[in-house]
Amino acid sequence: MKLDFVHTQSAHCECGVTANLINHEFKNTGQTLSEAMTFGLGQGIFFGYLPFIKVNKLPLTTFRCPVGNIFKGVTKSLGMSVKWQKFSNAAKAMDALDRELEKGNPVGCRTGGYWLPYFPPSLRFHFNMHNIVVIGKQGNNYLISDPVFPAMVECPAKDLAIARFAKGALAPKGSMYQITKVPDHLQLEPAIINSIKGAAKAMVKTPIPFLGARGIRFLANRLENWPKKFDHTTTILLLGQLIRMQEEIGTGGGGFRFMYSAFLQEAAPILGDKRLLAVSEQLTASGDTWRRFAVKAAKNCKGRAKAEDSFQAMKETLYTCADIETQAFKELIDIVR
Repeated sequence: MKLDFVHTQSAHCECGVTANLINHEFKNTGQTLSEAMTFGLGQGIFFGYLPFIKVNKLPLTTFRCPVGNIFKGVTKSLGMSVKWQKFSNAAKAMDALDRELEKGNPVGCRTGGYWLPYFPPSLRFHFNMHNIVVIGKQGNNYLISDPVFPAMVECPAKDLAIARFAKGALAPKGSMYQITKVPDHLQLEPAIINSIKGAAKAMVKTPIPFLGARGIRFLANRLENWPKKFDHTTTILLLGQLIRMQEEIGTGGGGFRFMYSAFLQEAAPILGDKRLLAVSEQLTASGDTWRRFAVKAAKNCKGRAKAEDSFQAMKETLYTCADIETQAFKELIDIVR
């Protein structure tokens, strides 16, 4: 049992899953969505420093919207109907998955990536927000389109069941989702306008101090005081967790700034507005600045920091990111007003 499903590799799992599921529905129309367009339409760009939520006992920093919101946002903006399910136990979850595959439906699942055996051991860590598409079953193995891999992979049923019910923060609880109804064609222009409005508002209009561009400054101020508040080991753990959330886990960091820049480049000719290209350059500059911050932070973790890598210098780098993103998203609000 294997569906006729086109696997396309992507940089981010939820964007890749969303794009692949939508492109599957429109495979005979000639219309396709890129990963960047999917990220933009899903209002994926965001920032939040959430010290009250712990991942591996350390604070959560996110550079994107909550898990699941990209899929929900894109499908809603394009007028699609979807079905979401969670389950109380693995047996019910796997039976429901099998029934959908028998109907010929590809199914998105949220998993704990650590428990997927096709991940190389060196890349495994406990992270319960990894999205995949299950597209078939052969014997006791499921056929999976995991968008962060170059080709389709297989996963034993027992391992997939464990991954779907991984424990810990943001446990997936057997989550699975699918597209149930689509329009005749994709109407991108109104969806792009509405998504830019939503993303820009979330970044610069939120009153909550630890979210959006304000949240970047909030983190910068906290980070500057870590060496005064904590011992050296704890400080380095906090800094290492921040780098990991930025560069290695699916929260994207500077990479999401590059993706949103690519989205604006695609959106400019669709909306007929070249001002989006100028803002795109600002988001690229923000991504570059986030990467420079990561380098400074990594030098501290490895004991190689110089004067230009001090915690004060890292704070100033984060303030630069906040300034760039504040200006960029305020300009976007004016453009799509």
